[in-house]
Amino acid sequence: MKIEFMPEGPALLLHNRMRVLAIADLHFGIEADLAARGVHIPSRGRERLERVLECIGRAEPDLLVVLGDLKHTVPRATWQERMEIPMVLERLRGRVPIRVAIGNHDAGLERYLVGEELMPARGGEVDGVWYMHGHTYPPPECRSDLIVLGHHHPMISLHDEVGCALHDRAYLLAVLDPRCLGLAERGDGTVKGLFMPAFNELGGFDALRLKECELGPISRCMDAEQAEVYLTDGTYLGTIAAIRHEGGTDA
Repeated sequence: MKIEFMPEGPALLLHNRMRVLAIADLHFGIEADLAARGVHIPSRGRERLERVLECIGRAEPDLLVVLGDLKHTVPRATWQERMEIPMVLERLRGRVPIRVAIGNHDAGLERYLVGEELMPARGGEVDGVWYMHGHTYPPPECRSDLIVLGHHHPMISLHDEVGCALHDRAYLLAVLDPRCLGLAERGDGTVKGLFMPAFNELGGFDALRLKECELGPISRCMDAEQAEVYLTDGTYLGTIAAIRHEGGTDA
């Protein structure tokens, strides 16, 4: 299995027998939801879609997997989402077959998906890798050694003597406890989780505090201090424990 980091996304290209492009947490419609709460920013939905298409053009994948939260507003869709989502899906279908793992923000999205485009709520296996949103546990039939997931929006902050030296989206690669995941019969500790940063550009959660944030069950099952941190271009920063020691922050 080869994994290529695509910083223009952020996106991942995983290729084994087939080329799978993975993206997570686009949150189309977030601007309308923020406006309803008194925060007014221009919609970047069109630019977000163009970034997805740019990644598809560069990667030339056999399949695009969207790891949940394609839309933003819960429990219903805003006017922005009702306009954007059908157009977004048609543009993507015109370039590559798609599969979508339903996330906790995706209520009602099923009506826009057809056939195998809709993945089971707890994810599914593609070419030996388990893909899911990350707000639920994987099912017992998950046999993959690698789970690729979204939902957690990891970011990393590094500090030096004058302040914040780096604040950016990041990937986490962590060993997961099979018993915690409900996969006790595996019992070998070989399951790894690759937590993807959000494709949406509006913030995230400090990777140094993800286990405290209670964002979902998967982060509670990881070996947090030994989780490895990668920037969106694939630059390896070290483990969470090493980053804490060398200049990260837990504040």
